[in-house]
Amino acid sequence: MGRSSVTASGMPRTSRQVELLLAENVQSLGQQGEIVKVRPGYARNFLLPQGLATMATEANKKAVEKHRANLAALAAERIKTLQKKADAVGKYSVTLEANANAEGHLYGSIMAHDISKALTSAGYEIGSDDIRLDGPLKELGMYTVKIQLHADVKTEVKVWVVPTANKA
Repeated sequence: MGRSSVTASGMPRTSRQVELLLAENVQSLGQQGEIVKVRPGYARNFLLPQGLATMATEANKKAVEKHRANLAALAAERIKTLQKKADAVGKYSVTLEANANAEGHLYGSIMAHDISKALTSAGYEIGSDDIRLDGPLKELGMYTVKIQLHADVKTEVKVWVVPTANKA
């Protein structure tokens, strides 16, 4: 199993390792929920007293696996909900009015928060940090704007920038 060495008193010493389940992320050792093997002294003097790890019993291992399965199910449900939201937003088009000159150049610009505000007022809760613009929209016209709700959930929305109607 382990290698043997001799202590100062001449008694054989075996270097063993114990299995621990990490309760917290430990730099250079592992992430929370991982099972690691460490020397008994490191476990006894640092990891266990600090609450960074616990003994890797079968009950603890099963509890961690059950917790991981629950987290995976929650993540899958969240992605499913976000995908439905993305499908609904993808069918919608936003019309924004802006002041422009005769050539179609805007006096200001349309930013992500302007698009987010228009989508929110239409009933789609999309934050400005979910909208991916290459830069501000500075001219009249139709733009296809990317929306990323999650790393795996992306969609596009059409944004029409039209001149402000003159009030007579």
